[in-house]
Amino acid sequence: MRLYKTRRGVAVEEEGVWYDLPGAGWDAMANRSDLLSFLRTQLRMARKLESGVNDDALLAPIGSQEVWAAGVTYVRSREARMEESKDAGGGSFYDRVYGAERPELFFKATAHRVAGPGAGVRIRKDSKWNVPEPELALLVSSGGKIVGYTIGNDMSSRDIEGENPLYLPQAKVYDGSCGLGPGVLVAEGALGKETEIRMEVRRKGEQVFGGGTTLARMKRTPEELVGWLFRESSFPNGCYLLTGTGVVPPDDFTLHGGDEVRITIEPIGTLVNGVA
Repeated sequence: MRLYKTRRGVAVEEEGVWYDLPGAGWDAMANRSDLLSFLRTQLRMARKLESGVNDDALLAPIGSQEVWAAGVTYVRSREARMEESKDAGGGSFYDRVYGAERPELFFKATAHRVAGPGAGVRIRKDSKWNVPEPELALLVSSGGKIVGYTIGNDMSSRDIEGENPLYLPQAKVYDGSCGLGPGVLVAEGALGKETEIRMEVRRKGEQVFGGGTTLARMKRTPEELVGWLFRESSFPNGCYLLTGTGVVPPDDFTLHGGDEVRITIEPIGTLVNGVA
């Protein structure tokens, strides 16, 4: 089943049937370690929404959660990071991170910097090389349990990061730097390694980039990444963790204002964001 944050509150969709959960607070809901069983209980009493929920009523599925991200978890990301930073002397850093025991983890966004489905992500005005990074995003409870999955777009300014690896926070963290949605998949078990992540960038109605990967290409497991994130850090309302990208456009590609980014992970859905 899928959990959505809407302009009216919280809604659930299961097998094409939508339910309204009036009075449900997003933070309390997202922080339940028993989220799936709780939702099943709630649906017995919930009101069906005969007409469903319009796409324009959906909000980013986030309340007080922080968004964090993992880097260099796919070979393709390792290669791209090494290439972009070689002139700054940082190329070997990313090679070492890929093979190290400790993963790269960094803060990505608070809720006000996150764009939901249909909203606009942004490219920095002081950057000339910007790309979207499609990622599986984990919803994690305050106890460190993965309770759901959604789609993340880790917007990145590659020229800023490539200039100096220490500039990574400026390349990654700014207003509109993250997309999340459209909702949270709450399932019995983990997503299979065969799960595909696909991205398409459209410009004036035409595709200018398309690519995909699978979770099988991730070097680290979601559980491993969460374990490292929760070392010495607490998240009272839970958090999101983006798990890295294996889809990186070629070096001659950069986003333009007005582009549309479409990221699909079945069975979560498709996150669509315009670019401002």
